[in-house]
Amino acid sequence: MCSHSRPAGARTPRTGRPRSAQADAAILEATRAALVERGWPGLTMGDVASRAGVAKTTLYRRWPGKSELVVDAVAALFDELELPESDSLATDIEGVVLQFAALLERPEARTALMAVVAESTRDEALRRRIRTSIVDRQKRLVLLGRERAQARGELPREPDTATAARTADLIFDVIAGAVVHRALVSAEPVDRQWARAFTALLLGGLSAVGASP
Repeated sequence: MCSHSRPAGARTPRTGRPRSAQADAAILEATRAALVERGWPGLTMGDVASRAGVAKTTLYRRWPGKSELVVDAVAALFDELELPESDSLATDIEGVVLQFAALLERPEARTALMAVVAESTRDEALRRRIRTSIVDRQKRLVLLGRERAQARGELPREPDTATAARTADLIFDVIAGAVVHRALVSAEPVDRQWARAFTALLLGGLSAVGASP
């Protein structure tokens, strides 16, 4: 038997079909729609595939199960959040808070987020995926906002990277936790007045609450 060697510099042929961004978007949209209509117990990979117009095997090539699929469906919505172009930290915070609140008003975002968080209380692997796919990714807003504020002289620079990381975590937890609790738990409006008062509290501490207009 004689063997034929591949010419030098030749690329190894790729196997399988490349991922389609359009198909992924359709699948994630179908997942959110199915959650709104059927809830977590009624959501199935087959139903999502049918809604998205793809084969069920296409879903399983991308996501091993519905937990991972729903997390990515939520993460795609959160990726729409952007830090506004402004000249102050206060305006940055208010802008993100109002964007986040508007996102949570959308039935597909609210239902998907609450479903996946509830399910994660029984699934440690799902909880880790939420952290990496949603929480860690959205900390980009905190990091960018802090970087801009430090460049403007509004915030001091941390003495080391460990302190900087802890501060970023705390800022994210305070903002995300307050907005989620206000919008989804208390079911109270997150309007501009509330966002302004919350920002004053965050930046100035409790003494700012009584002084804020």
